[in-house]
Amino acid sequence: MPNKAQAEKYLRASNRRRMRNKPIRSRARTTVRDAFAAIDDANAGGDWDSADLAIKVAVRALDNAATGGVIHASNAARRKSRLLRRYNALKLPDSTQLPRSRPPEPATESATA
Repeated sequence: MPNKAQAEKYLRASNRRRMRNKPIRSRARTTVRDAFAAIDDANAGGDWDSADLAIKVAVRALDNAATGGVIHASNAARRKSRLLRRYNALKLPDSTQLPRSRPPEPATESATA
């Protein structure tokens, strides 16, 4: 329970944001789960069109959640990466992963004084 008026105000604002963000976060999670299920079904049945559509919907929902600040941009990128890695691994099992276009940057040492 808040002890100060400003803390009560912060709690009310926090609840408003939570209620506004909840359906967006839920939609993103649901679409990603549906996309994983569509990929698994396509792998079993061979109909990749439904998986393509499900992935498109999931990526759009994740981008929407990240743009609105509901989830972090890195969180959305990680989920999209996992989704597309599963899709590519099952749809194109014989293809090898292409090398990066350039080698990764070396780690920089931070100057601590």
